Amino acid sequence: MERVDAHCHFWDPGRGHYHWLNTGPAALDPLRRVCAPGDLARLNATSPVVVVQAADVLDETRYLLDLTAANPQILGVVGWVDLADPASADTLHSFAAHPKFKGIRPMLQDLAQDDWIATRPAPASVQALQDLGLRFDALVLRRHLGPLLGFAQAWPDLPIVIDHCAKPVLDGSGPVEPEWRDGLAALAARETVHCKLSGLLTELPATLRSPDLAFQALKPVVDLVIDLFGPSRLMWGSDWPVLTLAADHAAWGALTDRLLDDLNEAERTAILGNTARRFYGLEGSDG
Repeated sequence: MERVDAHCHFWDPGRGHYHWLNTGPAALDPLRRVCAPGDLARLNATSPVVVVQAADVLDETRYLLDLTAANPQILGVVGWVDLADPASADTLHSFAAHPKFKGIRPMLQDLAQDDWIATRPAPASVQALQDLGLRFDALVLRRHLGPLLGFAQAWPDLPIVIDHCAKPVLDGSGPVEPEWRDGLAALAARETVHCKLSGLLTELPATLRSPDLAFQALKPVVDLVIDLFGPSRLMWGSDWPVLTLAADHAAWGALTDRLLDDLNEAERTAILGNTARRFYGLEGSDG
């Protein structure tokens, strides 16, 4: 089975565009380095990837698209435009001329206005996103799930994927948060909404990152998102290199296999590759 990494990042801090990284706490020091396609390729045997923006500037999208020329393992790019700007419709048309441009991601978790996605996007820009057959990655926390639902209802034909399962609180204290569960369930009821099984290890406190404790903490979450979305709307991602703050690439892959062990082969194949191929329209998709 060829695994598709539906969520990874490449960056060069020297470009100066990564405010969250360049001004963040000392805990981010291990990430303050060039993270390039070749670095990831050495870890995952050149498995296909979808690379997702990590800076809210147009040059970030151009940078990632330029990387695809020499790195065929990049099957898709999720970039950035300012959806609040009606002129972004023209920008989207320009980017969409590149066959590996697959969608956009505003960094909703970092915006001061929790309901930004429901109130600020320019209709012309979102209409262009939808008309061009592009996708919308939602980087959200629990407090954004209600506004995201409103956005999904306003644009019922726009394919949406929730990054990192909306980052539930994972402190080992017991059952999942009702507000997170209910907000995710309301979105999952919409067939155009998908979810990424990614970013969860870094949400765990350091005391729960051993293989057995991480499995125990994440199993209820993973079972819930499988129940809500089903394998056909759930896709796996490494979230590399952010992942390396918690574990190495191989450890997350092994833990994923253990978390999905209850599923049959077709269900695992969907989560580990086929859902991403279909959702993003990646080259070689089997539908």
